[in-house]
Amino acid sequence: MAINKPSWFSNDKIMVSTAPTCGLTKGGRLLPKIDHASGMRIQTTDPDTGESVDAIDDALLDDMVALTQGETTNTLRFVDSAEVSLSCAVPVYYDQRFNKQFTDALATPRFSGYSSATLGELLGEDLITIRGGHGSPSHDQRIGEVPYIKVSDLRAGFVNINPTNRVPLSVARKFWHGESSNLEPYDLLCPERTSKNIGDFCVLMPGQERVVLTKEIIIIRPGPEADFDVFYLLWALTLKIVRDQWKRIVFMQTNREDVGKRFLEIRIPIPSSREEADKASSAFRNYYQSISTARIGLADYLKSVGDHHFYVAGADELTDELIEDIDEGLAEELPEGDNEMD
Repeated sequence: MAINKPSWFSNDKIMVSTAPTCGLTKGGRLLPKIDHASGMRIQTTDPDTGESVDAIDDALLDDMVALTQGETTNTLRFVDSAEVSLSCAVPVYYDQRFNKQFTDALATPRFSGYSSATLGELLGEDLITIRGGHGSPSHDQRIGEVPYIKVSDLRAGFVNINPTNRVPLSVARKFWHGESSNLEPYDLLCPERTSKNIGDFCVLMPGQERVVLTKEIIIIRPGPEADFDVFYLLWALTLKIVRDQWKRIVFMQTNREDVGKRFLEIRIPIPSSREEADKASSAFRNYYQSISTARIGLADYLKSVGDHHFYVAGADELTDELIEDIDEGLAEELPEGDNEMD
């Protein structure tokens, strides 16, 4: 049976709709349209009965109506066929609105003198380093002293240590592949998948370095060739025009959200000089360094008063004395001649 070719059809272009709604809720019910100002349902007139009924939030239908009329919308566009890969046939990936917002913003006076680069380009030029987390200890191993950090522990710009999620030092060393976690103060941590807070970068505060990070966390810091510090990176990565790019990068799957290596496509502004970088990020630097100073003061107080307080704020990391005690205990438990840890 012959099929009529639509007027909008093209062999060189692919129609892509990134409409966020299709008129139905996850439960299969009609999705009402909500007025953002009042929070109330928007009413419309039923053409058959003339009664006032809830308007349906169906952006996909709006896109299809526009398509038949030869129009485009904010979520309907045509993409060159050569740019579309069948291995990545997710509509939102080809939504260039967020890239355009970034380009337009970079042309404003605020970013005068700035260039831009993707995280992948910065990585290739040794301007940043990126690595993954250590691994994921099993539940039965979480009975020790070293904090185990999951993606849910990265919130509101900080690493929140859960006192009920800790592993023995011997287990931590196996995941570290040595004596040290190879983490540094003010490292930037971000979930790589599994959570809506993908793209939200948190800061590892001084004193929190001896932790085990789940494998689904990425760690970013300035590289050896960088002319900016970690606080500039944080400033750049938390810009709205940068954060919005993750909406194109994050794909929804059946039971989780995945980023893969697509986060390397995120583009950030690059300053013309170290002076400009430090000026732009001074508020971030002052904020986190001030908190670090306050944490040290609190830790000193808690040590001075002994065991009078139970306080968990990420300031209860392992001390050198506690590490020595743990090592001595492990040495006593191991057979003679087998005291070396992996």
